[in-house]
Order: sequence, then structure tokens, then C-alpha cells
Amino acid sequence: QGLLVESGGGSEQAGGSLRLSCALSRRVFRVNAMGWYRQAPGKQREMVAFVSSSGSTNYAESVKGRFTIFRDNARNTVDLQMNSLKPEDTAVYYCNAALNLALGIAPSTYWGQGTQVTVSS
Repeated sequence: QGLLVESGGGSEQAGGSLRLSCALSRRVFRVNAMGWYRQAPGKQREMVAFVSSSGSTNYAESVKGRFTIFRDNARNTVDLQMNSLKPEDTAVYYCNAALNLALGIAPSTYWGQGTQVTVSS
């Protein structure tokens, strides 16, 4: 099991909703920014949304107003609520986090295993 464990995803029709969840599988020293990326077939991985440790959020233009990122610092989880889904949202979605594994260790970026989201028209 990896450090970031994703759940959710699946298939939905256009206009529907899905929710993705990501949790740390063990405790770490510090959790910095957390977020979600996606990669569609034949395309590069792109940022979807991320949230800083202070709660500041940033969204890709293509999902603004439709997706919302939620972070729970007590549980070290980050969720992505996806509404008004479009076929172009179809991709593998990856959880991402910048983590300090222990005191004195510089932060590194970690990825989840990816979860498929398929939106049909």
C-alpha cells in the first residue's frame, strides 16, 4: 500500500457527480500542499485542484465552479467533489501531496496510485 490511498471514482453520465477521496496511510511529520491531478489518454498530466496547508485553494480553469477540493487536516485527507461532470473530465485522477516524512527531512512530492473517472455523454 502506498503512502497516499485513493478511493472513489468510477463511471458517471454527463451532468452527474462523483467524489474522490485520498488519505495518508500512516502518520508523517508534516503535510504541506495536497491536491489532485489528472491524466487523460494521450495527454500530459495536469493539475486539477490543490489546497495549501493554510487552506488556500487553486483550480484549473476547466473545473472552476464545478469541482471543489476539501481538506481535513486532522485526518490528513483531501477530497475532490466533482459536479456537472463532462465527458472531457474522463481521466485517471491522482492524489498528490508534499510531505515531510520526518523532522529534518526535506519535503518531497508523493502520488497516489490513480483512480479512473469515466464520464459518458
